[in-house]
Amino acid sequence: MHTNRKKGSAEIISIGDELLIGQVINSNASWMGEQLFLNGISLDRVTTIGDDEQQLHSAIDSALERVQFIFLTGGLGPTSDDITKPSLCNYFNVPLVFHQDAYDQVEALFARRGMQVSERNKQQAMLPANCTAVANNNGTAPGMWFETGDAIIVSMPGVPFEMKPMFSEQVIPLIKQKFTTSHYKFKTVMTTGVGESMLADRIKQWETSLPDNFKLAYLPQPGIVRLRVGGQSDDAASLMKQLNEQVTSLCSLIPEYVYGFDNQSLEEVVAKKLTEKGLTIATAESCTGGYISHLFTSIPGSSAYFKGSVVAYSNDIKTELLNVRKETLEQKGAVSEEVAKEMAEGLLGRFNTDFAISTTGIAGPDGGTAEKPVGTVWIGIATKTSCYAQRFQLGEQRDRNIRRSALTALNMLRLCLIS
Repeated sequence: MHTNRKKGSAEIISIGDELLIGQVINSNASWMGEQLFLNGISLDRVTTIGDDEQQLHSAIDSALERVQFIFLTGGLGPTSDDITKPSLCNYFNVPLVFHQDAYDQVEALFARRGMQVSERNKQQAMLPANCTAVANNNGTAPGMWFETGDAIIVSMPGVPFEMKPMFSEQVIPLIKQKFTTSHYKFKTVMTTGVGESMLADRIKQWETSLPDNFKLAYLPQPGIVRLRVGGQSDDAASLMKQLNEQVTSLCSLIPEYVYGFDNQSLEEVVAKKLTEKGLTIATAESCTGGYISHLFTSIPGSSAYFKGSVVAYSNDIKTELLNVRKETLEQKGAVSEEVAKEMAEGLLGRFNTDFAISTTGIAGPDGGTAEKPVGTVWIGIATKTSCYAQRFQLGEQRDRNIRRSALTALNMLRLCLIS
């Protein structure tokens, strides 16, 4: 019995040389972490080790000192580099024994595929004597459930297609059946048009007054900051009521920046508003190179509101297709308020839409000047009654500038649609 072990806490041990050398990204751990969080189990640590028996034994010993639930992924299979099963036999000092239920499942899987079970695959039904087999409905390697004192060790395949349903449909329900876990609830507030530090300043008082059972996480990415508000309680109904109250209070402090919830994309929100209002949009893109168009057309049904785009990368295209005046380009330069407005107005006339968006800027990494450094972007919006443009300074990294320019343009349109 480990007196320092934290009840209801977990550790993931990811096994595989391919994870250590970067050949495979450890997506299993991030997915499992979210599932554990949602099911009231606190993930304390993720450990990644190679295909080495001593490393596995040491990792298990160390984890047992800290946590109640240990989840192993990887190293289960019919080939020589799959060391997890024999290593666990040695760890628990038990032999491999034949599990008829596990074999029946392997046989059924092969029958569905019109194949005979090979001798190598029959070995998948040989499991450590002290484990309970966990059915694998999508592969030949069963999972293994071990109980040691008040701790649980579960070994699962590393293939996500096999591991994920095993974990969510069998392992988690069995844990919740055997153990009492807390309830976790969270909601993600999606914001754009504001940086992480400015957001933190605006909501500082609200954040510091959060109840002890609540936490706020800032999850920034180019052009967007996600605010994940989460709480833990034994009373699910009360927790949900608390969560809704906290989210409402948060949104009231930053209404101009909140565009949606729970990982909604900005393009989805704008598309929904255009559809509801029966309005249409076209884009004239220079520095974004068609990226705004890509965001629009990534949504099914976008033909209802998105009419098309002109990628006006050269000045010739700006003048010939969008009617930007040569004098404006010569006097003001391609990256200017005047050109952004003329691009939007010219597009509106050509496509006859309700809205036209234009972008012109210096995405980088070169091309900037003292007056117009890299990251300078002008975004224009034209309607049948008005046209305006705004300047933004977005940074020095090309890919981020393109992404942030597109999201900024979408947010300008969103604000127009709700004003």
